[in-house]
Amino acid sequence: MIRKLFLLLLVISALSCKEKKVSTFSIPSPKKQSYEVSSTTLNDDQYYDKVLGALVGSAIGDAMGASTEMWHRDDIRLKYGYITALTPAVRPQSPEGTWENNLNSGATTDDTRWKLAMVKYISKGKENLTPENFIDFIIEYYSSLTKSLSNNNEGLNTDFLDEQIEKIDWIKEWARVATAYKKGSKEYQKALHRFYGGEMSCAGQLYTPMFGLTTHTPEEAYELAYDHSLFDIGYAKDISALVSAMTNVAMRTQSIDSIINTATFVDPEGYQDSRLVGRIAYSVADASVKSVLSIRETFANDSLTTMDAKSLNPPIGFQEGKKEWLIQEALYQYLEKNQKAIPFHSGEIWQILVTGLQFGGGDFAKTMQFIVNYGRDNDTVAAVAGMILGAKTGFSNLPKELAAEILKVNKENMGIDLKALAQEMTENRNQTN
Repeated sequence: MIRKLFLLLLVISALSCKEKKVSTFSIPSPKKQSYEVSSTTLNDDQYYDKVLGALVGSAIGDAMGASTEMWHRDDIRLKYGYITALTPAVRPQSPEGTWENNLNSGATTDDTRWKLAMVKYISKGKENLTPENFIDFIIEYYSSLTKSLSNNNEGLNTDFLDEQIEKIDWIKEWARVATAYKKGSKEYQKALHRFYGGEMSCAGQLYTPMFGLTTHTPEEAYELAYDHSLFDIGYAKDISALVSAMTNVAMRTQSIDSIINTATFVDPEGYQDSRLVGRIAYSVADASVKSVLSIRETFANDSLTTMDAKSLNPPIGFQEGKKEWLIQEALYQYLEKNQKAIPFHSGEIWQILVTGLQFGGGDFAKTMQFIVNYGRDNDTVAAVAGMILGAKTGFSNLPKELAAEILKVNKENMGIDLKALAQEMTENRNQTN
């Protein structure tokens, strides 16, 4: 009897425990916020100055690297010493280079042609900038060139034919991918992986920074650029989107740290959560910044290096002291350890870009000179950096002689009126606001 009573009490106790509500609490997850650096609204004059600064700054970088694109830095030093200004573009014409042989100082390449194309695309699309419309824009441009070739009134004028074929040759690879995109996923993937030999080229960085001039937040700039980076593969898409976001940040801050930190805080696609590897673009940027800081600290403490023992002298034309040159040389050696199979690899361009921005500390001339004298795909890296820093400083604060020569040569020789493009961007802004 006692045993039965004991068991009954145990059952009642258990039931009463089940009926009791266990008190719980939840620690809330942090909410991700927009990466805001300034809420200041630019008036039309300020906006025009910033956009013109971005376009001219990019063209300066493009032109400064045009004569030595793909060169090794030793060859640059041998021929030019240390490049601090514009040099004649003594090179054969090519679809990715200049469209004429041996042009004057200030001549630009496909990097600047893409800026012209993007202004026209943005003007046409206004608030309806979509991947599908971008694809149609490229196909329509390609079609117009082929039609002008077949319907020309020049007869057997071979110079006219050469000129049109050069334009077609520039855009045909892009048009091949664009046409395949409209056919479906299978065709698009095949064409995309054939694009520039299937390598992770810097295709998107030629044009995506332009979206940073038209958007309101870094996240919006990133997402618009990411959607349009239809010619990129792998983490090149992330990089193409980041340079757009950095340009957007540069429109509203003078802090180079805030611009570089875009790669830390702007990640709408969640690359940081990638399995095993995390976010490669951030890792590369972080390592580049740390390398600049570490090398500067080493030389600030007068530590001996192998370069000191070799008594390495600065190249002719270098304006700063030997210690500053040794710092730059050490950074060049750091970059060379990470070179890719092709100079226009997106990851390599990104690494040189961030290293140059950190080294230059926001100074336009110093950054351009660092990038251009390193060589490799220096016109594209300098064009991206020039757009970011030009957006930061505005046209009125760019080096006056360089800016004036770029405006003149591009308008008179290249047929690209950068002031007219900036004005068109400003008018588009008013129509879409």
